[in-house]
Amino acid sequence: MKTQTRVHGADAEAAQVALPEFADRWALFFDVDGTLIELAEHPRAVHVEPLLIEVLARLQRLADGALAFVSGRSVDDLDQLFAPLRVAIAGQHGAELRHANGSVALERTDRFVGAAARGALARLEARHEGLYFEDKGAALAMHFRRVPALGPLVERTLREVVLGSNGEFMLQNGKMVWELVPHGKNKGGAIAELMREPPFAGRVPVFVGDDVTDEDGFSLVAKMSGHAIKVGLGGSVASHRIADVAQVRSWLGAYADWLETRRG
Repeated sequence: MKTQTRVHGADAEAAQVALPEFADRWALFFDVDGTLIELAEHPRAVHVEPLLIEVLARLQRLADGALAFVSGRSVDDLDQLFAPLRVAIAGQHGAELRHANGSVALERTDRFVGAAARGALARLEARHEGLYFEDKGAALAMHFRRVPALGPLVERTLREVVLGSNGEFMLQNGKMVWELVPHGKNKGGAIAELMREPPFAGRVPVFVGDDVTDEDGFSLVAKMSGHAIKVGLGGSVASHRIADVAQVRSWLGAYADWLETRRG
């Protein structure tokens, strides 16, 4: 089954890309914010509808467990948002990884460097109303969605922290957020690690995401002859595109229906 999504604007032509034909034995990887759920002004203000959880649970069952979230959020945060669903998770952009067997690995930075970074971000938040410092555990994020004009200041401050981190952190930007992530960690590396183990091994990887932080994942999936699907407008290495969160959910429901039909 081929589906097609259409959008309007400068990138409309690029966005009219047929989605991959449904097939058995996909390994499903999903970014969360801006992909499965709508972006919100504050990370705690998002809403996960029960129907979405039901569809994801169906897909997890039909894919024999080969479904994972690949997100900037922490594992604990995602577990709370999607309860009672429990899936494999690459959290904090790959710095935290819960394998399908339930074991969890967390990349830790030097505690003194981490403490200095947390102090710098906390002071920046205290000086400017509207900024939100999110301490995820391994990754540290400063959100400026409420005060977009402060984006350059946030970037400069975090770049200074990176320079003083002795290579412990690298800087990563997203939609109205700058983040400090443990060096060498990204979504592509996390997907690659999951693809080496059951129930993902031997399947075709499919990764759906919306942000620049998903590009490493898109590149990895392409190298593995999988399907990279970009949500929305903007440049991307992804080979497929879908318009928005609503169409992602519709597509997932259609794929679950297709799998159930195949299985009789």
